[in-house]
Amino acid sequence: MAKLTFHGHSTFSLVTSDGTRIVIDPWFEENPHTDLTVDDLGEVDYIFCTHGHSDHFADALPLARATGATLVSTFEIAMFAEEEGIENVHPMHIGGGFDFPFGRVKMTAALHGGQVHGDESGRWTTVPAGFLFHVDGTRLYHAGDTALLHDMRLLDGMVDVALLPIGDNFTMGPDDAVRALEFINPRIVVPMHYDTFPLIEQDTQEFRRKVGNRARLHVMAPGSELELE
Repeated sequence: MAKLTFHGHSTFSLVTSDGTRIVIDPWFEENPHTDLTVDDLGEVDYIFCTHGHSDHFADALPLARATGATLVSTFEIAMFAEEEGIENVHPMHIGGGFDFPFGRVKMTAALHGGQVHGDESGRWTTVPAGFLFHVDGTRLYHAGDTALLHDMRLLDGMVDVALLPIGDNFTMGPDDAVRALEFINPRIVVPMHYDTFPLIEQDTQEFRRKVGNRARLHVMAPGSELELE
């Protein structure tokens, strides 16, 4: 059984039953919702990045250097990381999937910005993405930073646990997240990308009311864990 840990904002770590250690959208050093640093994480096998904005990518390269983890992201981000000296990268792109040793991962569409943090040359940009993980019998969808997309209907019946942004302003807000639930129909929804800054503060109890019986809402405090089953 895989175990998911929330580190605030959109940063999660995932440990699978075979001991594979995964970090999704690593943002630790400047993240106000965690006291962890890159040095605190220990061994990491894979780093998955949905896009290149600093609050999802700032610690990806330092973490890859410190651990030797394989960085998985869009082709452009992977090539930028390789240019920055990261030895282990795995490029993917929207709609593509790959059978990793721990399970299958598919890259899904998202609608957001394409800047790549740390690219001082200005040569690199990319499209944002989400990830659909198939691990230990559970289908986990990390939507990344995104607006509500009609393409989410394609995930209907394919997701057990959905990690959805609800902060509004930069991503979809609570109302659109509820519509996303109606498109996807997961068993469990975990809100993310909210309360980090004043612009994205949200009331999770009000979100719970709006979700109703569409899914089981699991609000994760930073540092809390969820066993995926």
